[in-house]
Amino acid sequence: MNIKRIKQLEARFLSRYPEGFFSEELIPMGKKFKLQKHVDYVHKVCSKEYLKLGLSIFFDVTKVVQNSGMVSVFEKMRFRDLMKEYDNTEKILFLEAIYNLIHLDEELGFNQLYDMLSPYKLAKWPIITCYRAYYNKDYDVFVKPTTVKKIIKFLELEEVVYTPRVNYEFYKRYREYLNEMKKHVSEDSIKPSNPAFSGFLMMTIE
Repeated sequence: MNIKRIKQLEARFLSRYPEGFFSEELIPMGKKFKLQKHVDYVHKVCSKEYLKLGLSIFFDVTKVVQNSGMVSVFEKMRFRDLMKEYDNTEKILFLEAIYNLIHLDEELGFNQLYDMLSPYKLAKWPIITCYRAYYNKDYDVFVKPTTVKKIIKFLELEEVVYTPRVNYEFYKRYREYLNEMKKHVSEDSIKPSNPAFSGFLMMTIE
């Protein structure tokens, strides 16, 4: 990891936005993505108690993807259509995957989602990673391919190779790197959450 470059990005960002993401110019951006609203919603519909309610809450859980500002419109539409086609057995399996992903066995849930979505070519990084990214906004990561590839290349991250095929090992390693990067940024206003910190990197890497 090139720590010197991280420091350079921080200086560049603060020269333009002295108060980080609390700068007046960036407040509209925060409102646009409605991060806290999404976080609150996910904590409600993906809580242990709520997920145990079964089929009645299935579409509430799928709305996490459909309402996300981090998933493309095209992917959201295809995801919505697929969820409508699922039979009751598939719906239960999907809810089980989300339960495992967030509360029980992260890797198992991750792979269950992949297995359910891949036959329809919907096992996309943004869709699979958005649940935990909202649920644990200060630890987990949202993987947007174009942004992640830029970060890996510019900051010279070793032992992590991006692949279009969604896989848990990359996700886990990239998350470790992102949380390590935050330790080398001195201003908390740049890292109020992991989505914001990723946004900082995206905005400053040329």
